[in-house]
Amino acid sequence: MSDLLAIQNLTVEYPVGGGRHVHAVSDVTLSVKQGETLGLVGESGSGKSSLARALLQLPPPKGGAVLFEGQDLTKLGGKALRAVRPRLQMIFQDPIASLNPRRKVAEIIAEPLIVSGVSDAAERTRRVRAVMEAVGLDPDLVWNRRPHEFSGGQCQRIAIARALVLEPSLIVCDEPVSALDVSIRAQIINLLEDMKARFGLTLLFIAHDLAVVKSVSDRVAVMYLGRLCEVADSESLFTTPAHPYTAALMAAIPEPDPDVPLGDTKLKPGDPPSPLDPPSGCRFRTRCPHAQPRCTDEVPPLRQIAPGREVACHFPLVG
Repeated sequence: MSDLLAIQNLTVEYPVGGGRHVHAVSDVTLSVKQGETLGLVGESGSGKSSLARALLQLPPPKGGAVLFEGQDLTKLGGKALRAVRPRLQMIFQDPIASLNPRRKVAEIIAEPLIVSGVSDAAERTRRVRAVMEAVGLDPDLVWNRRPHEFSGGQCQRIAIARALVLEPSLIVCDEPVSALDVSIRAQIINLLEDMKARFGLTLLFIAHDLAVVKSVSDRVAVMYLGRLCEVADSESLFTTPAHPYTAALMAAIPEPDPDVPLGDTKLKPGDPPSPLDPPSGCRFRTRCPHAQPRCTDEVPPLRQIAPGREVACHFPLVG
């Protein structure tokens, strides 16, 4: 499969005054292949959402390149960027907050078509009805209703319909099920899988729930404090994690059995470092049980340890 999206040395920083910056994303290089689902995992504050928004130039990154279908989005602006954006869409974490409470559902879903220049009202109506039916909403029942009349799961279906109506190639799913009840999560995950197959989509799936990521992802990328730790196919990463941080995440997954003791993450005690002042060298070294002096002095590059598997660690657990 060819790369639909290629991220090269992406850097995102946010000024906080006094000449200081939050180092949200630091020198990340990653690719997403046509037709695959790439999972992106990591703790809160690891830079997942900042990376996702930077892909869409919301806002543009401080440095690096984002190649989408061969075009560098960081070098586009105005009409050129607007012409490409219908091919990239995003589903946000909070489905209710992502919808305009004053607009009717039909207006919310049709708005991207209006912005992208679809002037034929009959064509907009046809596409809105089709995408509503695709996500399991009855157009005749929901057409004139507003977001507050729906549950969280139904609002996420509306958000998915809004993302699909422009027939994109890539959808960035920024924790699309974390705000939903457990009973609804499976429905939305299954819907996304169905839409991927039906419309030939490529997904970048961001989540905290590792079980969800394992079930939907072809490959998984792990982030910690703005940097990539490991990239591997889903089965290999969950079976034999190569980075100590990935291993800690796996150990922290609870077993659905009250008699099974909690896993030992083996992390050093103490709070995680701040992205305002990240550690030198390997950013995970302050918590890593395998850290050595080299980890303080050298930033570990993301290197291949097996076909299709990369890890940023001087002393990986495998390979």
